[in-house]
Amino acid sequence: MYKIGTQLLEAAEQLESERNIPKQVFINAICDAILAAYKKRIPDHNVDGVHTQFDESTGEIGIFAPKTVVEIVVNEHREISIAEAKEMLDDVELGEILELDVTPDDFAEYGRIAAQAAKQIMTQRLREAEKDLVKQEFVGRQGTMMTGQIKRIEILNNGKPNVVVDLGRFEGHIPPREQLPGETYKVGSRIRVYVKELKDSGRVPTVIVSHTNEELVKEMFELEVPEIDDGTVEIKAIAREAGYRTKIAVHSNDADIDPVGACIGSRGARIQNVVSELKNEKIDIIRFSADPIDFISNALSPARITTVALYDDPQGRRAEVIVPDDQLSLAIGRNGQNVRLAAKLSEWKIDIRSESQIKGQPFGVGATTKVVLDQKDKKEETAEIAEVTPTAEVQAEV
Repeated sequence: MYKIGTQLLEAAEQLESERNIPKQVFINAICDAILAAYKKRIPDHNVDGVHTQFDESTGEIGIFAPKTVVEIVVNEHREISIAEAKEMLDDVELGEILELDVTPDDFAEYGRIAAQAAKQIMTQRLREAEKDLVKQEFVGRQGTMMTGQIKRIEILNNGKPNVVVDLGRFEGHIPPREQLPGETYKVGSRIRVYVKELKDSGRVPTVIVSHTNEELVKEMFELEVPEIDDGTVEIKAIAREAGYRTKIAVHSNDADIDPVGACIGSRGARIQNVVSELKNEKIDIIRFSADPIDFISNALSPARITTVALYDDPQGRRAEVIVPDDQLSLAIGRNGQNVRLAAKLSEWKIDIRSESQIKGQPFGVGATTKVVLDQKDKKEETAEIAEVTPTAEVQAEV
């Protein structure tokens, strides 16, 4: 047997600590590699039943082969003479099969080709173990938020950075499409990411994590707002343009709990923690309503809304919104961002026009229309209008 000693166990424990590969996997890989090297030197691959054994107490690895006791040896790799066998066991008989230690005295006897085969086996086993480990960890973590430390930044062929995050038992990769626009990532920085998907295309599977996913914002609020975590406040919908602005619709079944106030926190402490984590991304907390007119009106916050008309067209659900002249740019938002997010949040196509743009024109024909008299106090009245106005200046689609 090969006397490796405590070095083997120490190496196995170090590998388990650094790469999370169980030490028994490492030991088995070494045993398989030694056995593969032995088989390479046996002519005609006459190795049925040959196996290795590892003695943990002594650190020895041996190769054992079954040999049949015969009168005259024809195949030395499969047979042993009765005379030689009796030197080992006095009561041995012809036809018996003995498990004999056939470990060479020196590994160098295997030769270069056998040693190369052993190395390949060893590398393959460890790679498979690492691959299985990543898959197992990913299954338990997919769709959750994790906190890690940026380990390195790789520059891809297109010149863009791929950020690698150490998440403990595996690494997460933030490709350019999952990075906040304009954000500078630094090695050593702590970061929260959303575990998104597993790409099993390379030698080791790649776990893709995101810094832009809407679910990341949701989990951050669950962490910061106890009322969301215990189910008192519910997040109904999220619309996000990562790095710029997010709208979150919240609702509470408990009349004594203000869902918006719960998410904002005392002096804005809760929402500020999330904003800081997202590098000052603007976050609007919207009060959810089962009434789509109320919900659309809330979603276009902070703009004041005069009238909302709903249409169920063949092309899909559409809302026409009228705002005071001085609120038009606020309702639309920079580059249409506010109305675009409101459309995504409410799942209605939204057309916005100012009061002066519709002056003297029919509006809201055949629609469910609500005139918002005082948005702050939520005093409203409903009117049915008989004629239609087709076009709109600004449109946002889900």
